[in-house]
Amino acid sequence: MELLARKRQLVETHVAERNRLEHAAERTVVHSIRRMLLVVEKEIAKLDKQIAAQIAADPQLQRKAEILDSTPGIATATAAVLVTELPELGRGNRREIATLVGLAPMNRDSGQFRGKRTTGGGRVRVRTALYMPMLTVIRCNPVIRQFYLRLLDHGKPKMTALVAAMRKLLTILNTMIKNNQLWNPKIA
Repeated sequence: MELLARKRQLVETHVAERNRLEHAAERTVVHSIRRMLLVVEKEIAKLDKQIAAQIAADPQLQRKAEILDSTPGIATATAAVLVTELPELGRGNRREIATLVGLAPMNRDSGQFRGKRTTGGGRVRVRTALYMPMLTVIRCNPVIRQFYLRLLDHGKPKMTALVAAMRKLLTILNTMIKNNQLWNPKIA
């Protein structure tokens, strides 16, 4: 969706301007940056409304977004990215979905050599859109939190546990959409 791409561009511009504001000393430059930030924030708000309207106009996308939004820690913005950038959600199996997003561990083996398993590739925008919300999901979603903490207790590095939790959440979301059901911690 072009609107999401434009929003991503504006968010990057917003981050750049905020970074410039931290280092600006001259008053006229500070005022210029603040005006720019206000314009960018208004444009992002407009795009959010347009994205929501486009999703609401399509009953299938609307239902998928509603299902995703029912998950603790997943907000409307993340749901919008998932339903538009990952249309296969709800159609593929857990391995296919994890591979599409780049969350499936890949072997780095050759002959007798057994390399480290790593994740990567796939749809970077979806993986990036899931990263920050995962920090919230780990705090407020009891199912994912328990899984994450169990991995840490078993000695996994935090980033490895986070990626595994992302994969688990994505698998749960895939199943929820496949079965057309809202979040239920007992099923998850």
